[in-house]
Amino acid sequence: MFSERNVRKTGVLAVCVLLVSTFVVASFAQNRPRSTQTPKPNPTPAATTPPKPAPTATPTPTPTPQTTRPDGRTAPTLGEPPPPPRLKPTPTPTPPDVIEAGDTLVTNTELVQLHVRVIDRNNRPINNVPQNEFHIFEDGVPQTIEAFTREDVPISYGLAVDTSGSLRSQLQSVIDAGKTIIDSNKRGDETFLVRFISSDKIETVQDFTDNKEALMDGLDSFYVEGGQTAIIDAVYLSAEHVSEYRKGNDSDRRRRALIVITDGEDRNSFYKQEQLFARLREEDVQIFVIGFVNELDKEAGLIRKSPREKAVNLIKRLASETGGRAFFPESISELPGIANEIIRDLRTQYVLSYNPTNKAQDGTYRAIKVTVDQPSGDSDKRIALTRTGRLARKGEGAGTPRPPSVRMPATTTPNKKP
Repeated sequence: MFSERNVRKTGVLAVCVLLVSTFVVASFAQNRPRSTQTPKPNPTPAATTPPKPAPTATPTPTPTPQTTRPDGRTAPTLGEPPPPPRLKPTPTPTPPDVIEAGDTLVTNTELVQLHVRVIDRNNRPINNVPQNEFHIFEDGVPQTIEAFTREDVPISYGLAVDTSGSLRSQLQSVIDAGKTIIDSNKRGDETFLVRFISSDKIETVQDFTDNKEALMDGLDSFYVEGGQTAIIDAVYLSAEHVSEYRKGNDSDRRRRALIVITDGEDRNSFYKQEQLFARLREEDVQIFVIGFVNELDKEAGLIRKSPREKAVNLIKRLASETGGRAFFPESISELPGIANEIIRDLRTQYVLSYNPTNKAQDGTYRAIKVTVDQPSGDSDKRIALTRTGRLARKGEGAGTPRPPSVRMPATTTPNKKP
């Protein structure tokens, strides 16, 4: 009995304990505060990308006088050159000039420099004319020759090729002639390539370089394209680029030239002829033109000249006013010989400088004429060819821009050329 009674008590006690525990748990759960909002995750800060620097644009030559015409047309610009060639060789450094402390360096900013070719009646160069047989006249007034040389100085020149449809059949021969000219480049010479069609398609295929391989590759990339040929614009921009180009800190004792290959028919240029020739008078750039004019219409109307006559006149004027030369091949077989003549003309020139007697810097045009004494006997007549004049720029030196005069004080260490 005792055991059964104990068992019953124990069971009752266990049930009571269970009930109490259930009651306590339920009360705790009922009284526990509950959150009614879902916690938000901490926001991850967005990654910020630093702004990319604006790409540096390669400067291109731009026309100086005006940018628009009354009819709303925009002036053309020379297309941007491609990146420099990867295999461009590093030029051999020129030994620096040694200048002692206290030396005085003087450069005459008034000197006008002329590149003069002397030829006979058969257009053959004459290379043995002494200084005392040259005579310079500016507006008819004799000038004193201050400097004279026949040395072979570096040449900076452009090769501008008309790649419009009119030259389709001659293009490969033109490319080969260009390669002949480029292959003659000597140490220090630099060339740039331009292909042109209309005013908005004047492209720098290769900027100034002495890398012949890059220049040859540039010529091989030329192709024919349709458009209204803008010869005046192409010459304007290309000659300006040649004139403004400077190589490092050299003394700029360079000859400057532009070789143009075209049919000579200008159809839709922005600039007018007189604007072009006014600009060329400010630049010492000789222009050599190879004109394929035979396919142009020879018939003239009652009012207008024939396209061929206009082309011939433009080409001849470009050459004569800049001291260059014009060629009119009858066939493409003449191109190799013409290329060699241009090379010879660029190499066999005299460089004369004079200090003009007229010091006025009034922007007026000054006519220039160079003559040479004629030999006695039956020798061939000598003909001196150079540019026909210059502009006396307002507020600037009379001649080719040169570094200003510099005096090196004894306590200053002079800069050396790289």
